[in-house]
Amino acid sequence: MTTSETVRAAADFLQQKLSEPPELALVLGSGLGGLADQIQDPVVIPYREIPGFPLSTAPGHAGQFVAGRLAGRRVLCMQGRFHYYEGHEMSAIALPVRVIKALGCQALILTNAAGGVNWDFSVGDFMLITDHINFMGSNPLRGANDDAIGPRFCDMTHVYTPALQDKARAVAARQKVTLREGVYLGYMGPSYETPAEIRAFRTLGADAVGMSTVPEAIAASHCGLPVLGLSLITNMAAGMAGKRLDGDEVIQIANQRGPVFQQLVTGIVAEI
Repeated sequence: MTTSETVRAAADFLQQKLSEPPELALVLGSGLGGLADQIQDPVVIPYREIPGFPLSTAPGHAGQFVAGRLAGRRVLCMQGRFHYYEGHEMSAIALPVRVIKALGCQALILTNAAGGVNWDFSVGDFMLITDHINFMGSNPLRGANDDAIGPRFCDMTHVYTPALQDKARAVAARQKVTLREGVYLGYMGPSYETPAEIRAFRTLGADAVGMSTVPEAIAASHCGLPVLGLSLITNMAAGMAGKRLDGDEVIQIANQRGPVFQQLVTGIVAEI
């Protein structure tokens, strides 16, 4: 099957399961899946049932779509995502984004738990992603291009849609939530970065680092899907806090800040 045929098969399957077509899609990062619990009249579709979909194995990722109403909008949430470090091909990470576009979604909100690289950041901060650095060693557009999905060479000037950023800023100001802004650097993982790498990333212009989001943002840009990116700073990166990094702490901080994060994202959904 071609890429577009694989996308179509998955989209057709989901359309049969959904009571109404979604307007917006959200990808919920580590420890942030609780937002899906706020969806009204939810329809739950495990990834394992969808043709061509891989399985999510990352901690804190339920591995399912949840569709329904959030803030009065028709939404489709990925409660759990796919990561390069899990062994998935980049094409598998891009597949859900392309399916979301094929279902008619008008925008994609990408969220993640990230390590703070900027010394001005603190654990628990939210960061609006204004740009990214792909340090993952690969690209989801590598290989034969399917022109039915997007161009061979896609422009990356405004991967994170400026108009959506403006809406996020306005909602954060209204809710009196401090919203940092910065560049997200995508790192392959699953090992955390070394202190030397973090110093290098800071020199390159990174403000936060994580193991997701970049492939999805590239895939969205390729197929013409507007993107908003939000990071929750769950830890300061290696060498910055004088202690070892702990994945359980990442989940703990994400859960603690979850309610504020959910309120922020819900407010943004209402405005898009």
